[in-house]
Amino acid sequence: MQSSVLGNKATRLFVVLGGFFVANAILAELIGVKIFSLENSLGIPPLELNIFGIDKLSFNLTTGVLLWPFVFVLTDLINEYYGKRGVRLLSYLTAGLIIYAFAMVFIGIHLVPADFWPQSHINANLSIAEQTQLRSEVGDYNAAFGLVFGQGLWIIIGSLIAFLVGQIIDIKVFQRVKKITGESMIWLRATGSTLVSQFIDSFVVLFIAFYIGADWSLQLVLAIGLVNYIYKFMMAILMTPLLYAVHFIIEQYLGNETASAMKHRALKE
Repeated sequence: MQSSVLGNKATRLFVVLGGFFVANAILAELIGVKIFSLENSLGIPPLELNIFGIDKLSFNLTTGVLLWPFVFVLTDLINEYYGKRGVRLLSYLTAGLIIYAFAMVFIGIHLVPADFWPQSHINANLSIAEQTQLRSEVGDYNAAFGLVFGQGLWIIIGSLIAFLVGQIIDIKVFQRVKKITGESMIWLRATGSTLVSQFIDSFVVLFIAFYIGADWSLQLVLAIGLVNYIYKFMMAILMTPLLYAVHFIIEQYLGNETASAMKHRALKE
């Protein structure tokens, strides 16, 4: 069994690509609770954009945006060699595992902590000043755990729906473009499908999580969604060389004959 299944290069490649796909998506959901300043992280002044009448908008982004570009690159790679069935399988599996992960986190939050744990980060050997500083930064581990991982239900629903909608659109655009361009113009079908799907994703998640779930105005949702999309647009362009590099590695690993046959089957699916 091992030689006939795991010994197959195409199968091993699918496991590797799928593993990174699932891991990146789940990690993006878990770390996405943190909002960071892109400008401050790069050491530049905030841009303070004015969009749809909303003033002083800057690139304050969820940390999950660090990983989602890799998810969409992996989507295009899987689509290229395994077709829409392969992407759909991994997308639905990932959505199910994200729900499972949040369910386990929810249970973990509501478990009664051990007596020593909420203050275990405060070492008695530290000076009074150091202990005071730690208490002011993180007074209670258990409360901090709940705040960090206890994302709102509307945010979870919004991100899941946006992920699935984005994946479905990415699949369709990728396949349409590939039928027109054939094997050439990888950048057009990969980057183009990502740009279209990310445009939809950027607004769907905000509309569900904050317009429906938090009573934000439609004007604010559209303004922040556009800021998020500008970042995703730039990242999609910057990721294009990486896409070509991974394509080259895969072609070398599979061999031209096997790679060509897999791409042909994926397109004819």
